[in-house]
Amino acid sequence: MLFNSCVFIFIFLPVTLLVFFQLGKANAKLAAGWLAAASLFFYGWWSPAYVALLVVSVLFNYGMGFAIVRAHAAANLLRKKRLLLVAVVADLALLGYYKYANFFLDNLSAAFGASASLGTIILPLGISFFTFTQIAFLADAYQGKAREYSFVHYGLFVTYFPHLIAGPILHHREMMPQFAQAETYRPDYGKLAAGLTIFVIGLFKKLIIADGVGAHVAPVFDAAQAGQTLTFLEAWCGALAYTFQLYFDFSGYSDMAVGLSLLFGIRLPVNFHSPYKAVNIIEFWRRWHMTLSRFLRDYLYYPLGGNRKGAARRYVNLMATMLLGGLWHGAGWTYIVWGGLHGGLLAANHAWRALRGWLGHDLKRSTRWGRALGCAVTFAVVVAGWVVFRADSLQSAAVILHAMAGLNGFVVPDVWLARWGGIGDWLAHHGVVFGATPALTRTGVVHWIWILLAIVWFAPNTQQIMAATRPALGIPLDSAAARWPWRPTAATAAAVAAMAVAVIVNLNRHSEFLYFQF
Repeated sequence: MLFNSCVFIFIFLPVTLLVFFQLGKANAKLAAGWLAAASLFFYGWWSPAYVALLVVSVLFNYGMGFAIVRAHAAANLLRKKRLLLVAVVADLALLGYYKYANFFLDNLSAAFGASASLGTIILPLGISFFTFTQIAFLADAYQGKAREYSFVHYGLFVTYFPHLIAGPILHHREMMPQFAQAETYRPDYGKLAAGLTIFVIGLFKKLIIADGVGAHVAPVFDAAQAGQTLTFLEAWCGALAYTFQLYFDFSGYSDMAVGLSLLFGIRLPVNFHSPYKAVNIIEFWRRWHMTLSRFLRDYLYYPLGGNRKGAARRYVNLMATMLLGGLWHGAGWTYIVWGGLHGGLLAANHAWRALRGWLGHDLKRSTRWGRALGCAVTFAVVVAGWVVFRADSLQSAAVILHAMAGLNGFVVPDVWLARWGGIGDWLAHHGVVFGATPALTRTGVVHWIWILLAIVWFAPNTQQIMAATRPALGIPLDSAAARWPWRPTAATAAAVAAMAVAVIVNLNRHSEFLYFQF
């Protein structure tokens, strides 16, 4: 079931919300059980067959987590380690089968000239997210941080529908205290108003902005896949259109998840915080898919040694972490190369900071122009990385990047020659080349790009606008918006209503979220 579908908005959500609070008046655990059952129904709407897989995963990890907690209490270190190893290997084996088995078999077949395949394997929605959520729980249980014995609360923790399909990746210690609070099960009209506002903002981002600019992406990437030669403008417009489509699609989903959860009185961790405002690649990964970055840091980078074993080992650990992070996004060489690119950029960024520290520079101080330059450079390399991420193959990515570098020349769409009148004639007379740009099916994408660039660089994000309501966990302390702070006023209600009308008119698009693919 999609958040941006009529059946979700007008049937599932109001029924689930109403019954949750009605049951909460009588019995909090019954209300939590209802929400877990509704979450399973939400998941099963896509494919009932995979509900059993999710339930088995929940039962297995709850049982293993309970056993690990008991071994920890008994100070049985060997048993605790063995249980953790078995559980994590089983989780990764399940994920590996569904997500990577045919990818590795295809590459082995290509390498050795054989033919091996497991047939068509349908990837269960959200398997990466509910698997990583439970691995984090197992690790917390191993370290003595997870002591929850309620199966109902654990089942809700894993299946909770606002995060189930595309995150955020939850920590046991963040959610269980909220499930145990009596006030969670009583309606809070302040949270209801804020949650509904955030949900509508997320829907608007997805249906109006992401889907609107996304229409300009496929023609460029399809042309590259077909081996067509792209111009500088075509390549950059396609790359930037995808950059903003992914941003507003994922940002929209993250807002919807936070808003929906707030309706139920539960705060999710913030997962997205204006990443295109980052002044370096280190900061970018502190702002983009924040819970995945946290998971990779806590459960992969640190166990590998982090930065505790010297600079060289630190860079190796960064590269290994990002390569696996790239592979997490999908079974394909484009994802691996994208992860390696970001691993190399992170290593270079840390090396640059180390060099500046060695030279005696104050790393905490920077000029406005220095931050602007850092932001522009970071944004440019992120855009180049998204080309690799989106392309169907490394060859297609190379075609687009080659054109973005200006190696195919600079051609202005010929339709602009007549539109610009005398100015166009003057430009053509002075050497500007006007010609065919077939991959730019609609040159209006240029307006999408400059408007969205202004929004992501200069406008406050949803968490900053809604900061007074504390909508999510982990929002930076300095995040309150100086402009457009949310208040429950008639003007605010009118603005939200206008966005809601625009969303409802466009609900027939019914497009999936991009992160459903990962």
